[in-house]
Amino acid sequence: QVQLVESGGGLVQAGGSLRLSCTASGRAFSRSDMGWLRQAPGKEREFVAAISWSGGSTYYADSVHGRFTISRDNAKNTMYLQMNSLRPEDTAVYYCAVQAPGGWGRRVSADFRSWGQGTQVTVSS
Repeated sequence: QVQLVESGGGLVQAGGSLRLSCTASGRAFSRSDMGWLRQAPGKEREFVAAISWSGGSTYYADSVHGRFTISRDNAKNTMYLQMNSLRPEDTAVYYCAVQAPGGWGRRVSADFRSWGQGTQVTVSS
């Protein structure tokens, strides 16, 4: 069982940058495909990005591709989300989670489990 804690959220102006971190407990982290998802007020939780257990493969939602970068450091049991060129529509609570086996390549929030508590990102216009 992996337990996850997100950090790094905050308030930023449009066009700015933030880096989110997701720190995991347990040895299963280094063997798990992972992802970032987000939930804006009044909306369903949506997929943002995913990274393979080795860090060698990644994929993104169309809405963030080219602006966000997902990465991980298995030696530190930590995953990151570098967010650049932020827009007001990126405002949401961001969550990290473990991707279930068989879910690789999909952009479905139901494929993810072991959610953290989330970190708030607010982008002002």
